[in-house]
Amino acid sequence: MLIMKILQQTIKAMNSEKSNSMIEINKYIDHTILKATATEEDIIGLCQEAREYKFFSVCVNSGFVRLAKKNLAGSQVKVCTVVGFPLGAMSKEAKIFETKQAIKDGAEEIDMVINIGQLKSKNLKYVEEEIAAIKNVVGDKVLKVIIETCYLTPQEILIASEIAVKAKTDFVKTSTGFGTGGAKMEDIEQMKKAVNGKAKIKASGGIKNLDTALSFIEAGVDRIGASSGVSIVKELKK
Repeated sequence: MLIMKILQQTIKAMNSEKSNSMIEINKYIDHTILKATATEEDIIGLCQEAREYKFFSVCVNSGFVRLAKKNLAGSQVKVCTVVGFPLGAMSKEAKIFETKQAIKDGAEEIDMVINIGQLKSKNLKYVEEEIAAIKNVVGDKVLKVIIETCYLTPQEILIASEIAVKAKTDFVKTSTGFGTGGAKMEDIEQMKKAVNGKAKIKASGGIKNLDTALSFIEAGVDRIGASSGVSIVKELKK
């Protein structure tokens, strides 16, 4: 009887831990769909899933911000959108316009892609001024700066992250998910050194299961961008 009681208590504790983990991990996830073929029906479905699983936000292309906002009305789920996505190579003025329109349409968080070519050309002032200009438009809403780590050397990751912090970003983000690679633990470590607690970190790209998501959270990541948010949460129920 004693052994059975201990076993029951252990199972109860494990179930409680899983439940708490699910609630916690939900708060980390930006539930994402950014593919070119996403339809209105896909966006509505994304929002329904975000409501059901109580994700932190949905992340959609800027043309779908208004639709997402409408379908999340009355919920706690925020609307996040991308700017200058996925290459980051358009003009600063184009990014500023896209940001203004996205906020007008209801976006609460902006994930912008830096001009990677300008960074690699060592035009660091340009990169900083572009981020600062967009943060000026974003104001007290959240700005996440995507540095696209797969194209950068470790030193460039440090430099890009430092520039983003200097320009007052709220987050530095690893990837678009459309480059040659996604989030890597060694990149997170470089970013952590650079931001030094002055900005949060978002990992995205290739995060498709619970173990990977938890490993990034344990490494100090504050947000996760994933199109596999539902399957990640469902793993906790198994």
